[in-house]
Amino acid sequence: MDTQTTLTAEHAYLLAQITDRARIVLQIASQDRWPSRELTALARYLRAELIRQLTDEERLLFPAHEATLELSRLARDHARPRACVDTIAASARERGTRSPAQIATTVRDLLTQLHNHLATEQATLTAPGRPTISTAALGACPHRWYPLTEGPTIDLDALPAERLLDAIGDRLHRLPRGEHLDLCSRTDPGKFCDALASGEDDYGFTYLACGLDQWRVRVTRRLEG
Repeated sequence: MDTQTTLTAEHAYLLAQITDRARIVLQIASQDRWPSRELTALARYLRAELIRQLTDEERLLFPAHEATLELSRLARDHARPRACVDTIAASARERGTRSPAQIATTVRDLLTQLHNHLATEQATLTAPGRPTISTAALGACPHRWYPLTEGPTIDLDALPAERLLDAIGDRLHRLPRGEHLDLCSRTDPGKFCDALASGEDDYGFTYLACGLDQWRVRVTRRLEG
C-alpha cells in the first residue's frame, strides 16, 4: 500500500531522492573533479521520475482543477525544470566544455527551481482542510518503485501484481534499443511476457532459467528494422 497519497508527501519523497543524488554530484564537483557516474545516476533519476511527475501532473492532476491563470502558470513553469534536466542529461552523456563548477551551478539551479515550484504548486492546488491527492493516487506509478525496477534484474514478486504491467512497461520504455534486462519470479512469467509483447514496442523474450520456484526471462528491446 503506497503511503504517498497526498501531493505534499509525493513531492517530499521525490525532492528528497533528487537532493540525495544531487548532493553527491555537488560534493565531487566541489573537489574540481568531474562526477561522471554520479551525474549519470542523477540524470537517469531525473529523466525517469521528475519528468514523469511533471507529465503526470499535467495529465492527471491539473485537469481535475478549474482552469485558472495560476494553473496555467504552473504548467508553463514546468518548462524550466525540463530544460534543466535536458542540460544535465546532455552533460552526463558527453561532458563537452563544461567544467565541474558549471555543472554544479546547473544542479543547484535545478534544486532551487524545484523547491520553489513544488511549494507554489502545493499552495495553489491544496484546498484548505482538504489535501490534494497525489498523481500516484490517480493511477501514476509511485516513485518508490524506482529502485525496484531500475537495475539490470527485476524481481517481479517485489511489485504489486495489479500494477506490475504498468511498472515494468514504464521501465522497458526507458530501456535503450539493443539492451536487455532480466525478469525474475517464483512462478512462470509467461503470461505476463505475452502482455508486454502485445504493446507497441518490439521486445524479444528468452528463458534463462525454468524451475519450480526460480524463473528468469531476459527481455531485449530489439533494434529498429
